[in-house]
Amino acid sequence: MDSRLAADLTGLPDLLTAARDYAATVLDGLPDRPVAVPAPDVAPAPLPVTGAGASGALAEFRDRWAPGFSGSAGPRYLGFVTGGATPAALIGDWLTGTFDQNAVTRQDSSAVDLERETVAWLRELFGLSDAHTGTFVTGATMSNTVGLAIGREWLGEQRGVSVSRQGVGALGDIAVLSGAPHSSIYKALAMLGVGRDQLRTVQLLADREAVDVAALEEELRKGPAIVVANAGTVNTVDFDDLRAIAALKSKYAFWLHVDAAFGAFAALSPEHAELLAGLDLADSICVDLHKWLNVPYDAAVQFTRRRDLQVSVFQNTAAYLTLPSGDPDLFHLTPENSRRLRALAAWFSLAAYGAEGHREIVTRNIAAARRLGGRLAEIPGARLLSPVRLNVVCFGVDRDVPALLAAVASSGEAFLTPTVYQGVPALRAAFSNWRTQESDADRVITVLRDLLT
Repeated sequence: MDSRLAADLTGLPDLLTAARDYAATVLDGLPDRPVAVPAPDVAPAPLPVTGAGASGALAEFRDRWAPGFSGSAGPRYLGFVTGGATPAALIGDWLTGTFDQNAVTRQDSSAVDLERETVAWLRELFGLSDAHTGTFVTGATMSNTVGLAIGREWLGEQRGVSVSRQGVGALGDIAVLSGAPHSSIYKALAMLGVGRDQLRTVQLLADREAVDVAALEEELRKGPAIVVANAGTVNTVDFDDLRAIAALKSKYAFWLHVDAAFGAFAALSPEHAELLAGLDLADSICVDLHKWLNVPYDAAVQFTRRRDLQVSVFQNTAAYLTLPSGDPDLFHLTPENSRRLRALAAWFSLAAYGAEGHREIVTRNIAAARRLGGRLAEIPGARLLSPVRLNVVCFGVDRDVPALLAAVASSGEAFLTPTVYQGVPALRAAFSNWRTQESDADRVITVLRDLLT
């Protein structure tokens, strides 16, 4: 055994303690750490020949790379829709690496059964019935890809072909319909061979990002299609009328995929749960977990009512693998043949805090978003572009948006991201971190006021 490797094995308890202590220092300093930092100019180092051992590697990381890392795990990182990692989720993530399970088969481990339990908990959390089965994937993009891949196979079923065997060319023309699709939907269609141009955007309701259901019905008259509905749009967290869309299934043939990447967590808010009425009627659903569940990257889940079609797409056959029958092993259900036990961090967080603990995070984030939205009126030249429906504040300013965002990031107080809403350059503040308080919204207001007045 290499001498450095042997020394690290002998000293592993002390090394883990050192890593724990360093991690604790980083986490303790999150409230005061600059939320975003300009990437420092770090010269690339040559490949180490002998290596410095784990302790030396930790020291090098701390000195060369850590100073350039953002405070994205902290309470005022409001860019994109980024959660953090609850204490229990962090423990789960550490133990995921410790046990290093290849969580795709029951042949040698109970890891798959732990994932099944976690999926069942999530299904209940989101108000879904047992008709939905689910599997962990890397994030919303892959969750959407899996759901649309199953929908593509369903289209083949309607036309008497098997896309998984004959290829997407056997389908002929494909119609994908959506009101305000997330960019990952276009990416998924490109990866699946369906093509970005096959997505037809449907008319929205006035001053909304929600689809006009009557306009959608007109499109559905043309034949079988895949419909991508939104449960929480990226700019304004608008929700399509899922129940009304699902009701159209009594008259038209279509696959209903719901992108509920972070909007699914509205189910935890008594005030907002009605927004998800009809979610259980979807054929496939995307939910991202490293957003509002606050587990470390990467983690998401996909649900579907048609596991049989899912297996048709993703099954993997080899002499050393189990057959895709009954309750199939997980390598028959997603693009990955091997992967880490992503479910463990989610299992820990749900086991530690339960539905009530996560409900408190969701309601507190919503309150912080409302506070920011309400206080924008105090700042000359700032204005809401849409009501604060859930946890995202979309607003405009009478200033150059990129310059303002750069100034906010340089202040170290917050990180926001840009967008364009109804043709207007805008800013987004997305609240989804378990540490965030209403006082953090006040700090963002302060820095915006300082920069805009």
